[in-house]
Amino acid sequence: MKQRSIGQSGLQVGALGLGCMGMSEFYGETDDTQSLATLEHALDAGVTLFDTADAYGFGANEELLGRFLRGKRERVTLATKFGLVRKPGSYERRVDNSPAYIRSACEASLRRLGVETIDLYYIHRLNLETPLEDSIGALAELVKAGKVRAIGLSEVSPDTLRRAAALHPIAAVQSEYSLWTRDPEQGVLQACREVGAAFCAYSPLGRGFLTGQVTSDSLDAKDFRRSNPRFAEENLQGNLRIVETVKALAAEKACTPAQLALAWLLAQGDDVIPIPGTKRIRYLDDNLGALKVALSAEELARIGAALPIGVAAGGRYTEEGMKGLNA
Repeated sequence: MKQRSIGQSGLQVGALGLGCMGMSEFYGETDDTQSLATLEHALDAGVTLFDTADAYGFGANEELLGRFLRGKRERVTLATKFGLVRKPGSYERRVDNSPAYIRSACEASLRRLGVETIDLYYIHRLNLETPLEDSIGALAELVKAGKVRAIGLSEVSPDTLRRAAALHPIAAVQSEYSLWTRDPEQGVLQACREVGAAFCAYSPLGRGFLTGQVTSDSLDAKDFRRSNPRFAEENLQGNLRIVETVKALAAEKACTPAQLALAWLLAQGDDVIPIPGTKRIRYLDDNLGALKVALSAEELARIGAALPIGVAAGGRYTEEGMKGLNA
């Protein structure tokens, strides 16, 4: 698999990473045996960037990754996140970026993952009540101590990224980016290039919606998309038109909708690293097929014009989920 750089950190990863969140929570029933097989298959296929967070499954996702990493740590670039403190049994959360919390969260993640060093450690969300200087300072101390290799930010504004990069090198920014969420093009991508940070695109398939395989009827009772505004009945019909457009464009290219959506993202720059999430090998293989889809400048222009910024109906998250977004 072609390699891409995570900013100026010296870390090199496969052009497509793997988001691991859904293996432990949010997208219906989970199956650790199935997920571990998918993780192994991904590594064998050349995927080297594996993305998790302490908030996913209340630590269970990091523990799952820890089981997978045994005996293969040197082959994996490991990214995790801190800062979202969730209330057990609910979606409710608070954001904590205090230095004391950062230090304790890092130790807890290292323990769950069974590693000595986290390759890429993100602030999951920002709490503006904590001075950015204090948070970045605490992370810089972890880098100096050898517990973290590189620092990342998630869902931040261009100005915040520039301020953070003036304090310490920022290797990557992670935000939602896809054919129905093109918000990063309104300043964040440009700021990443100014400061030399890579951009890791989460939910690059619109939480599965852009594959054409997801409907309101296909989501089980444990699937958080049931409460997501873009999947709500009042927005769903309008958003289904987006899917039909992606399907038509994919048919012209003789590829699947997922492959078209990922190929479009991969073509946005060598500094953009999509991290589609899945817990099933068949979907992983479909995603990896995007690496073989080449889009011309004319095709990219057509796709972009057909699915412009702001095309999706409904917000990206509920009000609770928007906490710390674009801070």
